[in-house]
Amino acid sequence: MSQLLLTPKISEKAIYLAERGIYVFEVPTDTNKIEVAKAVEATFKVNVTDVNIVIHKGKLKRFKQKLGRQKDTKKAMVKLKSGQSIALFEGAK
Repeated sequence: MSQLLLTPKISEKAIYLAERGIYVFEVPTDTNKIEVAKAVEATFKVNVTDVNIVIHKGKLKRFKQKLGRQKDTKKAMVKLKSGQSIALFEGAK
């Protein structure tokens, strides 16, 4: 398995969820829940109990007469074992 790029998503909702033990990451669109769980466990040395994935479809945009679409993004919401946390999100609170 190659190294999976996990980009933390820092927003008001993500910080609210981080306080409750759910951490949000942007991941490549071709990954699945199992790959995300393994990558988070390997990177942050924590135990993952649940992974939810949301696909955000890109918006339609118009530039003069040409119609285009922004790229799709995928967010992974990772729930950790009780009592564990990721220090990366602690500074954002």
